[in-house]
Amino acid sequence: MGLGINRWRTTRLLSGILLAAMVSAGTVDEYQVKAAFLYNFAKFVEWPPEAFRSDKEPLRICILGANPFGSSLSDVLRGKTVLGRPIALADLTEPTQAADCQIVFVSESDRKRVRLILKTLPRTGVLTVSESDGFAARGGMVNITRQGGHLGFEINADVASDARLRISSRVLQLARIVKSAWLD
Repeated sequence: MGLGINRWRTTRLLSGILLAAMVSAGTVDEYQVKAAFLYNFAKFVEWPPEAFRSDKEPLRICILGANPFGSSLSDVLRGKTVLGRPIALADLTEPTQAADCQIVFVSESDRKRVRLILKTLPRTGVLTVSESDGFAARGGMVNITRQGGHLGFEINADVASDARLRISSRVLQLARIVKSAWLD
């Protein structure tokens, strides 16, 4: 019976990702959709045990650089949990502040510093996400992209695996998989 419930929950959450991917950015606030992506990425990633100091520690989603979400991210995440953990948000100005973050969204305002940022972030247990062109190919893990007026995403599964993060195969099936090219 538990297996059926887990499949149902997974299907329901994946449906949310698919719906978000199919919604035109012009019909719904673009950053509400991107916030829903972040939440769903958190639900479908398995972190190594050392990514959290305790069982009660919140999952931290951190925005590095100018926060493009406004209140959209906090609105989408209000009252939600991931892995039984509350979700905490933080705005960061420097990658050295990301030691306690499980997800770091690298703002478009920091796209010129991507290589430095990715070298500075902890090597294990941090999912890196951005909306900057080529982010996943430059060594980031997830890049939210615009595809013909719709939002989609790219994943660099090798980089995520190197960070000891396990992304659900069902999410990987929805993504465009890219390899690192280390473009500047």
